[in-house]
Amino acid sequence: MRRLGIVLCALLATACTSSPAQQLPQKASTVPESGPSLRVDVLAQGLEHGWDIGFLPDGKLLVTERPGKIALVDGHTVSEVSADLSDVYVQGEGGLMGMVVHPDFARTRQFTTCQTHQEGGRPVDIRLVTWTLSADDRSATKVRDLLTGLPVNPSGRHSGCRPTIAADGALMVGTGDTARASISQDRHSLGGKVLRIDLNTGAPLPDNPFISSPDPNEQRIYTYGHRNVQGVAVRPGSGQVFVSEQGPSFDDEINLLQKGGNYGWDPSKGGTDTSYDENVPMTDTTRFPDAVTPLWTSGRITEAICGATFLTGAQWGQLEGRLAVVALKGQKLLLFGLDQQGKITGVTLPAEFNDKFGRLRAARTGPDGALYVTTSDGENDKVLKVTPA
Repeated sequence: MRRLGIVLCALLATACTSSPAQQLPQKASTVPESGPSLRVDVLAQGLEHGWDIGFLPDGKLLVTERPGKIALVDGHTVSEVSADLSDVYVQGEGGLMGMVVHPDFARTRQFTTCQTHQEGGRPVDIRLVTWTLSADDRSATKVRDLLTGLPVNPSGRHSGCRPTIAADGALMVGTGDTARASISQDRHSLGGKVLRIDLNTGAPLPDNPFISSPDPNEQRIYTYGHRNVQGVAVRPGSGQVFVSEQGPSFDDEINLLQKGGNYGWDPSKGGTDTSYDENVPMTDTTRFPDAVTPLWTSGRITEAICGATFLTGAQWGQLEGRLAVVALKGQKLLLFGLDQQGKITGVTLPAEFNDKFGRLRAARTGPDGALYVTTSDGENDKVLKVTPA
């Protein structure tokens, strides 16, 4: 057994310091550990900015591509699913983004995507759209707009948008603040939030924290005060939900969601500044003393962390239960150890991913227990299948 991980703080020495704005949690201390090496197989290639992965009951994969395409991966064969995606507004970080395959897909053949929407070439909003995949897997037909009205930036900046199905069947959706100063703290906006809605109707769930509000937007909010949530991961057997969130030039965060929690991002400085001031703390506990502090931050650098999922199954050995998070700018895989309460006990970097696969976007655990990752360089992007060697 060769050494799997390299201590994160040793590789990123400056990242163990707090941001200049406030004292944030230090990185969890860890020591180099021995463990199984990883096998990384290229399952599919020829994609363009593969954004998310959905698993079909027969072993095939659906992959959303940001320029407005849906790919079907069957073994190592990639084909395009025909669908009317002409209304997808593709600009900057926006386009066709996150996806979930419905738990009852075998009966309904439905899946839901998150995408920017345009009308007459003008960006309107970000929305969740439910589709039906044809019996031959060759085409998809729109069923409904599940949820509309998420804010959009014409530049596409901070579009979000990651949907994940929670243990109780709720649809959790991490959204971005669209680089606008007041949106994250505005509970009448769906941006800069984690939403919790009904997968079939888009309605808020009756036990949501702000369900008594007269505003349906506020009723859908589970947490707020986020900058740009890129990963939503449900911890098996616990009900805990973790999110990975991108910071400006410091403090990417891993957060554990608390119902109704404010996560402290406020470029408007309490509504006093209309500019998007990114020098404010990612979690401003001075302005918001009750803000939920992150479990982990990247300190004075950013990795642009993205998709997140949990490693599950006995085949992972001592890595079972690790939170796996991929990074765009950092071009690496981070594995977080967690205690039962959800506190981070250690962070390691598998050497197999060190500067080898480029920018990494999606991370999803398949029904077979393997980790599936997409690259996002914009040319000949890939789906990677990761297993213990």
